[in-house]
Amino acid sequence: MNEPGSESGSASADIDVSLVRNSDVDWDSFDSDAYFSYNYGELRPDDAQIIQVVANHFQASLRGSALGQAIDVGAGVNLYPAMVMLPYAASVTLVERAFTNCDWLTTELKGPRPSWGQFWKAVSSGRAAYQLIQKPADVLQDRTTVVRGNIFDLKPGLYDLGTMFFVAESITTRTDEFRRAARLFVNSLKPGAPFAAAFMRDSSGYFVAGKHFPACSVSDADVERALAPFARNLNIVMVESNDLRDGYGGMMVATGRKK
Repeated sequence: MNEPGSESGSASADIDVSLVRNSDVDWDSFDSDAYFSYNYGELRPDDAQIIQVVANHFQASLRGSALGQAIDVGAGVNLYPAMVMLPYAASVTLVERAFTNCDWLTTELKGPRPSWGQFWKAVSSGRAAYQLIQKPADVLQDRTTVVRGNIFDLKPGLYDLGTMFFVAESITTRTDEFRRAARLFVNSLKPGAPFAAAFMRDSSGYFVAGKHFPACSVSDADVERALAPFARNLNIVMVESNDLRDGYGGMMVATGRKK
């Protein structure tokens, strides 16, 4: 599950989001097609900036390394985190809670929509390791497995690299759950494994096909507090973004390695 934007609406005053737990939400009602069309029907400048930060991080961290086991936590309907890990991954596990998104991902991997070509161009441009992949859609399908699962059930120490885009802050309004989700993501990696995680800044929640979903309002300081105890070489980059919807203050992308 992830939360770049919504196709319509903003949080209304009569919605009490003060204590919405992850388990309170009917994630299987998530409208995957509506979410994809609004967020990934074309490459946006904010996603392009995130791709640049993350691809450069993995390229610098993993150049010359053997192919590893990768995880993308809360994949939603977003394939570009998996794309960014592709040159360094013998396998990519997409963990997603919503049944609708799992079904969507399984179908999409068999024949990705044309807009993903824009994303791959941004991922591969100027990066030799990515340019070696001549048929990214085929490689993505061959190496990727969709697993229905919950971030709060992740096992520790299994993966060599990982991503989590717009998840920890976009599945709850509770700060303790946000911090726990961030911790469990990093802990799912092996010691020293590089990771990248993107976050909405100051999010008040989001709508998908008219249905409201919760978010925890976080700043770069909150992200640092959540990740720093478990990560080294932590770097947080602010990403300009202000026109997806009402009720957020931009994006952030954090890179580092598990301690």
